[in-house]
Amino acid sequence: QVQLVESGGGLVQPGGSLRLSCAASGFDFGLFYMSWYRQTPGKERELVAIISSSGDSINYADAVKGRFTISRDDGKDTVYLQMNNLKPEDTAVYYCRAHTKLGAWGQGTQVTVSS
Repeated sequence: QVQLVESGGGLVQPGGSLRLSCAASGFDFGLFYMSWYRQTPGKERELVAIISSSGDSINYADAVKGRFTISRDDGKDTVYLQMNNLKPEDTAVYYCRAHTKLGAWGQGTQVTVSS
């Protein structure tokens, strides 16, 4: 079955960096768009970044443009989110999503930005 496993979250000071990874299995990874979402308590899950199956098309939420970079390694069936210059408002649970026919989500990884 489709499985997405996120890793790389943690506690970081403002201005710091983290790299999230999402390891995928159970489907033909290279055929599908992949994305990262985030969610804070009491708020809806929001799209952070999305990358096409070829990697040629990438889009970011305005709040993270210029600071976050999404990428994919089809040889490793993994999608990444490099997060630089982190701000306290980036604190959230980050989820990986596979845009398969039925859709799939990972379990999430907590990112906390605090001094």
